[in-house]
Amino acid sequence: MSGLVLALAQVKSAVGDLEGNSSKIREYVQRASDAGADLVLFPELCLTGYPPEDLLLKTEFTRSSMAALAELASGIGDMIAVVGFAESDYDVFNSAAVICKGAVHCVYRKVFLPNYGVFDEMRYFGAGNRNLVLDVSGTRVGITICEDIWFPGGPMEEQVARGGAEIMLNLSASPFNRGKYDYRKKLISSRSMDGPVVLAYCNMVGAQDELVFDGGSCVYHPQMGFIAKAGRFREELLTCEVDLEQLKGNRLLEPRFRYSRAECPHAEVDVCRLEKPAASAGRRKVPVQLCPTDLSLTEEIFEALVSGLSEYVEKNGFKKVVLGLSGGIDSALTAAIAVEALGGDNVVCAFLPSRYTAGESGDAAVELAENLKVRIITMPIGGIFAAYAGELAGELGEKEEGVAFENIQARIRGNLLMALSNQFGWLVLATGNKSELSMGYCTLYGDMAGGFALIKDLLKTQVYEVAEYVNERAGRELIPRFIIDRPPTAELRAEQLDTDSLPPYDELDPVLEAYVEQGLGTQEIISRGFTPELVKRVIRTVDANEYKRRQAPVGVKITPRAFGRDWRMPISTRRR
Repeated sequence: MSGLVLALAQVKSAVGDLEGNSSKIREYVQRASDAGADLVLFPELCLTGYPPEDLLLKTEFTRSSMAALAELASGIGDMIAVVGFAESDYDVFNSAAVICKGAVHCVYRKVFLPNYGVFDEMRYFGAGNRNLVLDVSGTRVGITICEDIWFPGGPMEEQVARGGAEIMLNLSASPFNRGKYDYRKKLISSRSMDGPVVLAYCNMVGAQDELVFDGGSCVYHPQMGFIAKAGRFREELLTCEVDLEQLKGNRLLEPRFRYSRAECPHAEVDVCRLEKPAASAGRRKVPVQLCPTDLSLTEEIFEALVSGLSEYVEKNGFKKVVLGLSGGIDSALTAAIAVEALGGDNVVCAFLPSRYTAGESGDAAVELAENLKVRIITMPIGGIFAAYAGELAGELGEKEEGVAFENIQARIRGNLLMALSNQFGWLVLATGNKSELSMGYCTLYGDMAGGFALIKDLLKTQVYEVAEYVNERAGRELIPRFIIDRPPTAELRAEQLDTDSLPPYDELDPVLEAYVEQGLGTQEIISRGFTPELVKRVIRTVDANEYKRRQAPVGVKITPRAFGRDWRMPISTRRR
């Protein structure tokens, strides 16, 4: 067999933790060596963490990145490691260092810099302008970084056509959103067939603020399909022995390979010659690693929520979280996910009833807390509300009716949760969903108060789907059936239902998905069969509530377009 044994280090990185990230890289280099690999590949910017954002504008940080790389290289033996880092030269570059025998032998700089959605790479990086191919004991290996393979042509084609690359490495930090994994698999297979070239894709795992990285690293062979696949949402060292005999024979018969060479006659390709590690010569056969099952859309949402919360809590130095448990579906799901991510001992629930809170809500909240084995604190807000109403009676009247009095209740609850946070250092979890946030059906400094809004990117209908999965996964009604089946209500006035203020969620959510996530306009959405009245009402309300969303806490990105980094609408606009 001709080829190489590759190791793909699907690891977590923490932004700014150069020492911790270096330690993780050294650990996985050793594990790759123990596994008999010739080369180990790491994710994009794994040394600095991704995305470093405006840390990259601080010269001290980029200098520290270079110093950390030099120190890291000095401790690596004859294993070949390809490591993502922020390179400081005449500009700052998103780069991959090729390290072996105590030194950095060569560097590849990312060419295509994404500047859409959650990405701002043109703000931070210069674009690379040269290609790099490694000659590892006679096997040609190209290097690309994330976006470099997302479009046909470019550095990948040049490295194959002009540099003779047989294996293409791709360092990636591709953030999760619902359904993206299947898209990536199709893209990877397509680019591999374009070469033709074996494509090894190493993606990051873990989370950074609102972004979650779901892994799914893999190796695709143009004649054999996926020959190795890692799991998702977990760290893993994926090893794979690549047989290049079929690829070499195929290229001799494949006219596309020769045509592609003619199309890029002026591409610059640097060749860096390295030898395989001496210890790999007598290694045992490397077993095939194929992740046995893919995740459903609901399962991957669940895993992303768990990962996003656990990482945010750990990276920001919290130990426990607290949330308001109302007896409704949103707070119930938030509590269940929090227990999965952090353990029941680290989750505190506060039941904050008013005179409008139904007895069944309290029963459901207590039952859920018992099921989850979490502490529940009960603090009625009636007396505090009465004090507010008394002080405001001269200005607002004595009827205690209307939106102002409803919002006072929400703000009292927010104040109590923040008091618990201040006293005990607990992180407050806001429990609002994307449907409510879209329509402004939420209270500033009330139910929007908190440090992390776990389910802010789930439409209400998706909240129910994930809640059903939580129960299915548990094999019992962890979330009581009453909570799932009851009509949604904020319980801020007598006999209140969400449908008093909003269209039914099964009508509202498809319009929100079309407008917010797909970017469709009024007439395009109406043409899908929705009534003009519904569509115009929804769009008008979404646009009018941008000022609220700007003040919302961060939360896990789940959809292709989430409020926050993805959504940058003006607050002040005459477009209505």
